[in-house]
Amino acid sequence: MKTIYKRPESLTDAVTTYCGGCGHGIVNKLMAELMDEMGLREKTILVWPIGCSVYADKYFKADAICALHGRAPALATGIKRSLPDRFVLVYQGDGDMVSEGMSEIMHAAVRGENFSVVFINNAIYGMTGGQMAPTTLWGQETSTSPYGREKASSGYPVNMAEIMAQMPGVCYSERVTVNNPQRIAATKKALRKAFAYQFEEKGLSFVEVLSPCPTGWSQKPVKALEWLEQKMLPIFPLGVFKDLKEGEGK
Repeated sequence: MKTIYKRPESLTDAVTTYCGGCGHGIVNKLMAELMDEMGLREKTILVWPIGCSVYADKYFKADAICALHGRAPALATGIKRSLPDRFVLVYQGDGDMVSEGMSEIMHAAVRGENFSVVFINNAIYGMTGGQMAPTTLWGQETSTSPYGREKASSGYPVNMAEIMAQMPGVCYSERVTVNNPQRIAATKKALRKAFAYQFEEKGLSFVEVLSPCPTGWSQKPVKALEWLEQKMLPIFPLGVFKDLKEGEGK
């Protein structure tokens, strides 16, 4: 019998700690598939944050290190500069990157560091109790904004893919999502491009992934997929915001 689908070789047999319906597991699977398909496993160093993916070093058959809150880009900078032949992949959530680590990712972009970044945006602090994040939508209820986020007191949701596209040191910035099969395929395509660009040494490549968080949003998984479509996409539109190789964003 022909096998048409199996667990990627770059994934271990460990049971993940992600909640049911969460997008992290999908993105991790896509990363592992690309590590297999692109022959990256033996040269990969994964840099994980404090957050929902904090235990992800157990899920991959690759070298990995966990950074302090928000410091993954700084740690990745040291690794890539000392081991330039390695494939260095930074993986962060919205609380970790856009709150604790905003200066770290911005200065990595300013310097044009030659690594790839996967940014998971679920509009909330997922692991620590569902608090309001910099990406939380106006009116969105969280444990620290029980009446909804207010513009007057909390400002605007942060659009990282657009911000990163403005940085001269960034060669590629795209926003994707994983709320249906077609978009999952598009996410894999974006990740493949971001990974490949690292070997062309054109600067930092950045992929933002909109991800459902049923637990943090207090929703059932199917409802969370609908909420992402209806509420997040108008604020965080999908698309390529910069691609120097294709002549976009110059």
